[in-house]
Amino acid sequence: MRYVFVPAGFVADTEIELGTEEAHHLRVLRLDAGAEIGLVDGRGTRGRGRLLEVGKKGVRVVVLASALAARPPAVHLMVPVADRDRMLWLAEKVTELELTTWQPILFARSRGVSPRGEGTGFAAKVEARMKAALEQSGGAWLPDLREERGLSDAVPHLDGGTPRIVLDPAGAPIARVVAAALEPGITVVVGPEGGFEQSELGMLENAGFVRASLGDSILRFETAAVAALSVVRAMVRGKLV
Repeated sequence: MRYVFVPAGFVADTEIELGTEEAHHLRVLRLDAGAEIGLVDGRGTRGRGRLLEVGKKGVRVVVLASALAARPPAVHLMVPVADRDRMLWLAEKVTELELTTWQPILFARSRGVSPRGEGTGFAAKVEARMKAALEQSGGAWLPDLREERGLSDAVPHLDGGTPRIVLDPAGAPIARVVAAALEPGITVVVGPEGGFEQSELGMLENAGFVRASLGDSILRFETAAVAALSVVRAMVRGKLV
C-alpha cells in the first residue's frame, strides 16, 4: 500500500484535504479517485483512506480506519554536522530504522566541511526527507528534530539516561556494549570525518559514554550511524520478544 503523510491526529469517518505537493505525488503514482492509500502523521497515528478527488491543486481523502501505534523504545542519535547530501541520505535511513531523536553536533572537525548541513533551511530539508522516508516505509513516528549545537552545549541536554555509546574503533564490540547495558533511552554518538578531538572524547566519557566499535575499518559517519542503529534496534527487539 502507498502511504501519504497527513496532518496529525486523523480519525476514521472524516475527510482530509491535502495540498499541491501531495496531489503531485499521487499523480506520479497514477492514483486517482477510488484508490485506497495508507495514511501516516509522524506522531504515531497510522491508517487507511480512500481518495475522493485528486486535482492539480489538492486532494480529498476519506479516512477509513486509524490506530495509534506504540512508540518503539527510545534510541537517540548525535550526528555530526557534515556534508549536506550525506546527512540527508542518513536522515532517510534513520527514519526507516525508527530513530527517536536526531541531534546534529558541531564538532571541532565539522568546521572545515563544505557545504555543511546546518541552519533552518537545511533542517526543513531534513524534515522533508524524513517524511518521504516515512511514506516509503509506512512507519508511524518521525524522529524528533533538534537544532544543531556544539558538543559542550548538547551534553547537558541529553535525553534518557544510560547506556550512552560513542563509536570508536578502540572500543569493545558494540554488541557486547549494548548487551551489557540494554535499557530504554540508548544514546549513540557518531563522530565527524577525521574523528573526534581527544578533548571531545574526554567530555563524552565524563558524561558517561562508553566507547564501542563496529570493527577495524574506518567508516564514513553515515555508514557508522546506520550500522550502529541497526545493531541497537535488533538487540532491543530481541530483548523485548
